[in-house]
Amino acid sequence: MSEINENPELNEAAENSAVGPVAPEVKEETPEVAKTTADVVEPVVAEIAAEPVVEENVVVEEPVAAEKEAVVKEPKAKTKKAAAEKTAVVEPVEAVATEEEFDWDAFEDKKPTEGTSSKQAMTEMYDNTLSILQEKECVDGIVISMNKREVVVNIGYKSDGIVSVNEFRYNPNLKVGDKVEVYVETLEDKKGQLTLSHKKARAMRSWDRVNAALENDEIITGFIKCRTKGGMIVDVFGIEAFLPGSQIDVKPIRDYDIYVGKTMEFKVVKINHEFRNVVVSHKALIEAELEQQKKDIISKLEKGQVLEGTVKNITSYGVFIDLGGVDGLIHITDLSWGRVAHPNEIVQLDEKINVVILDFDDEKKRIALGLKQLAPHPWDNVSAELKVGDVVKGKVVVIADYGAFIEIAPGVEGLIHVSEMSWSQHLRSAQDFLKVGDEIEATILTLDRDEHKMSLGIKQMKNDPWAQIETKYAIGTSHTAKVRNFTNFGVFVEIEEGVDGLIHISDLSWTKKIKHPSEFTSIGSEIEVQVLDIDKENRRLSLGHKQLEENPWDVFETIFTVDSIHEGTVIDLFDKGAVISLPYGVEGFATPRHLVKEDGSHVKMDEKLEFKVIEFSKSAKRIILSHSRVYEDVKKTEDTAKKKTATKQAPKSVKPVKDNIEKTTLGDISELAALRTQMEENEKK
Repeated sequence: MSEINENPELNEAAENSAVGPVAPEVKEETPEVAKTTADVVEPVVAEIAAEPVVEENVVVEEPVAAEKEAVVKEPKAKTKKAAAEKTAVVEPVEAVATEEEFDWDAFEDKKPTEGTSSKQAMTEMYDNTLSILQEKECVDGIVISMNKREVVVNIGYKSDGIVSVNEFRYNPNLKVGDKVEVYVETLEDKKGQLTLSHKKARAMRSWDRVNAALENDEIITGFIKCRTKGGMIVDVFGIEAFLPGSQIDVKPIRDYDIYVGKTMEFKVVKINHEFRNVVVSHKALIEAELEQQKKDIISKLEKGQVLEGTVKNITSYGVFIDLGGVDGLIHITDLSWGRVAHPNEIVQLDEKINVVILDFDDEKKRIALGLKQLAPHPWDNVSAELKVGDVVKGKVVVIADYGAFIEIAPGVEGLIHVSEMSWSQHLRSAQDFLKVGDEIEATILTLDRDEHKMSLGIKQMKNDPWAQIETKYAIGTSHTAKVRNFTNFGVFVEIEEGVDGLIHISDLSWTKKIKHPSEFTSIGSEIEVQVLDIDKENRRLSLGHKQLEENPWDVFETIFTVDSIHEGTVIDLFDKGAVISLPYGVEGFATPRHLVKEDGSHVKMDEKLEFKVIEFSKSAKRIILSHSRVYEDVKKTEDTAKKKTATKQAPKSVKPVKDNIEKTTLGDISELAALRTQMEENEKK
């Protein structure tokens, strides 16, 4: 290094050129800074060394020595950081350019104008090497150093900025030399440090970047911060975006927590500008590739082909199998030849199994798979000697209202219809006879080996009660039955299982008029019956209840004779008449005109009065009564007696006056004239 004269002003300029804190651990300047220091400052120092400058009567002989002395005499740095800054600035000054390396053209362009001092010239030339920055703006910088806590960024300013490494956690691949965006908070804080923020810079530019990523279908990087309902929260350019659970992967995710804290690539799939919501997807990145894989796999598929797959998902209706990029479904009915309540009885998640291709759809990319088809059909093992009429043992596996399925061997089932469970004709469900898990014996009714169908019956295990119906339930015999159902015309009863009969409403009682059977008995109660008729073809019996007693109408015929008077009680009153309860439990009927009392009023409910029998029918079991006739006949009798007495007391010559006056005719007039003449002659005599 050449020697130059000392100059206080030059020394001060040199010191000013070294002002500005430099981040610790930075031992080398960036190429841009090095260029300005080596190409501008050192040539100027070299020129001054060759031509001493005298300003304000001060001769500078050795500026470099003075500069060194100024640096040495500088107060000790309060911190190691300050010492490092001074060292970083002073070191380039020692590398003085030689005359051959100096760029004189560049120096001539940057020479200070006349009238400016050397200090001002040095300051102007140094400032020209720095970027013009303002606070509260975003700029790009270069990472020049980083450790576990901080990242040092050079933005072309006189000092470098420090950013917390936490602001780069979304980008674990950050390295020295990467270009990053930062936000200038302050050019110099209290310690003279340039304050930068990468997080704020991302936030200011994030919305534009997100929109650009959606428009350009760009792949972006995001940091998964935490779980939320239905998915994950992802940090994308400083914006909290939503990642639905279904968009994490093409495979179902069982544990979302394993993704928290990871950095992944995403695509922006939706933006709500009103609420500034962003939805991203990782699944979209691999779907295109998978779609091509599906096409390749489906193009090679053939029906009946056996492939190995992995159980991907289990549902109540089947199992999804991953065939290596494309999924297929095994329906629950294709898992086993036997009955399967739930697919997890056969397979487990992530289990590798062999499946056979049953069908596939190129357009819809659907593949139907089968598992049971890999095993021989159980019907192939059914004994060839099995035939209709044989008795088999089995277990009830399924029950429906219409019947029950009986498994007589794994995968071999027969149906017992509800009509084949009992000889009874009553409508009942299969649950009334059997339940799942029952082990029973049944008779084979039909057998179709080609269709793999079999119908069974259990009532055939008992004798048909109608086979000996004439002997066991002969006409005229009496039995105890159970009331099963009512109709408007009678009562259905069951004497024993499979033997039913009907009691007509007219055969319930000899004396009472029954409108509905529920007035006489109730469902579930027992009743004594007598067999009146047998219909073996339709499996029906005609029964009666009143026939168990003698017909009281033979006796009633002698008691309730016409014109006889009996005391009765009104038990039912309606528009067409009234029902009258008579002695001996018999009932009669009176029309409204026969219910008028002597004072002109009408009879009332529960009123006791005398009634006269005006009609009796033994065959129809009908008695017609009248209360009005009781006093009307008495009055008529009295009137008749009075008329007879009056007729006896009247003179014989005087003819009784006719009650009814007839119309006069011409013949009557002539007779009256003759009669008048005769009467006048009699008066004269």
